[in-house]
Amino acid sequence: MTHRGFDFLDGEWTVRNRRLADFLDPDSGWEEFDGHTTGRLFWDGRAHVDEIVFPSKGFSGLTLRLYEPETGEWTLNWSASRTGRLDPPVRGRFAVDGTGEFHGGDDYAGRPVRVRFRWSGIGPDTARWEQAFAAAGTDAWVTNWVMEFSRA
Repeated sequence: MTHRGFDFLDGEWTVRNRRLADFLDPDSGWEEFDGHTTGRLFWDGRAHVDEIVFPSKGFSGLTLRLYEPETGEWTLNWSASRTGRLDPPVRGRFAVDGTGEFHGGDDYAGRPVRVRFRWSGIGPDTARWEQAFAAAGTDAWVTNWVMEFSRA
């Protein structure tokens, strides 16, 4: 599939979430919950903003995605209503096959981690997002959050 950045994510989506209880422990158990998101493009598709709401969790989040023409990369910037803080961005790009991979650094439970976001399965009515963490100094990636998007 060909697309231009985050054009595919424009509009309304329902989101099925699957998230590890402890983001660095693959044996901590998965929880599942629903969400819904509304996204909007700006700057002729070079910026995208969405809000995702998790009714059963009592919080929501905002993502600001910005394309940097000088580098050909996107920065993905997340903030949750629980903290009101903008987390460190992840950056990357989409491959020719339409899969996007984005990397950055953050802290989890007081420990430095490397962060990876991966977008795949992108179609007119579906998309998949995965988050994985690797404790600093390791290559042991733990996929800890998966979102399955379907058109609302």
